[in-house]
Amino acid sequence: MIKDSMYKDYLKILEEELVPAMGCTEPIAIAYASAKAREVLGEMPEKIEVFCSGNIIKNAKCVTVPNTGNLIGIKASAIIGVLAGKADRELEVINEVDEESIEKAKKLVEGDYCRVKVLDTEIQLHLIVKAFSGNSISEVEIKYAHNNISRITKDGKDLVNVVEDKDKYLGVFVDRRILSVEKIYEFANTVDLEDVKELLDKQIEYNISIAEEGLKGAYGIGIGKVILESYPNTIETKLKAYAAAASEARMSGSSLPVMTNSGSGNQGMTSSIPVIVYCKENGLTEEQLYRGLVFANLMTIHQKTGIGRLSAFCGAVSAGCASGAAITYLKGGSLEQINKTVTNTLANISGIVCDGAKASCAAKIATSLDAAMMSHYLAMANQAYNPLTGILKEDIEKTIGAVGRLGKEGMRDTDREILEIMLED
Repeated sequence: MIKDSMYKDYLKILEEELVPAMGCTEPIAIAYASAKAREVLGEMPEKIEVFCSGNIIKNAKCVTVPNTGNLIGIKASAIIGVLAGKADRELEVINEVDEESIEKAKKLVEGDYCRVKVLDTEIQLHLIVKAFSGNSISEVEIKYAHNNISRITKDGKDLVNVVEDKDKYLGVFVDRRILSVEKIYEFANTVDLEDVKELLDKQIEYNISIAEEGLKGAYGIGIGKVILESYPNTIETKLKAYAAAASEARMSGSSLPVMTNSGSGNQGMTSSIPVIVYCKENGLTEEQLYRGLVFANLMTIHQKTGIGRLSAFCGAVSAGCASGAAITYLKGGSLEQINKTVTNTLANISGIVCDGAKASCAAKIATSLDAAMMSHYLAMANQAYNPLTGILKEDIEKTIGAVGRLGKEGMRDTDREILEIMLED
């Protein structure tokens, strides 16, 4: 039985990680910091400077920013945040933008109004926005999490300076080390659904809506439609198509909000849409849907804890793996079979790299879900790859830890090389 304190912490982790956002979270974090910098300055800045960690640059460089008339990249994110952002809405900061602001943004993007610089930092998710007007300067810093403003200054004076707690995850959150596959399984089985219903209802509504939009609209290369038209009419085909279509719409500038997971809309969609589709197609109950989503969301968070918010390790792997494990859970699989699903998935696709947020993330999501479903079927047949082969360890927690080490430490040089390739002319 989960202790009361751990039960509350698990609920808090879900609340901290399942956050609504409109648009890819890295550009939106830039827009959020920029809107806050203008708010603190108290007037329209004469110019702005944006300092970004390499991973922020990687994930904001190629994404269409929603509500900008299809502008792309860091400058567009910062400028639209300054012109039209409402900082109190955090990651939904630019969900209301008028045409005048869009036209101004298009002009300002072409000039020197906004300058972008690489931030010298060891923190993967780290950005600073400075806004200037006359002799006044405001500065807003975000680090560790997309909506975590850690410092605000005006004219050199600290208005906000968050002291990090070394006993908390990323200095500010509930310690994620309390998560384990066994405890997640137990929590999913026993959680009072009234404690999670409101959060999960929003996740279902938002994430299925953008999936349907992706299948209807003209986004990217139309991967969701092609999957539906080209593959057999099965549940596996549908859950891949819906998740991929949702990602493609989001990466291509849809203004529909999604519920994120671990700071990522793609991870939020990949850890929820397959479960929602699976439950609907199989006629499962609302209770089963909620419990499956609790399991998938926490499994994604658990895997991402070791890897970190941003990495060269593709987050779709973690989220796809979590969805596959949740489907094993919903199929009535044992804890051992759930562990086998995770083992098989991580043995297969842990090498997929993240080369930034963009439309092709949708293809990686489809690939990850394909691997996760194969792993599910292998697990239900009681088949799994042997421990101590490759990166697999003797138990599931050590395997997840090894993959976390691979994504965080092992891929540092890969991450730098990817960024250099992306920034080449």
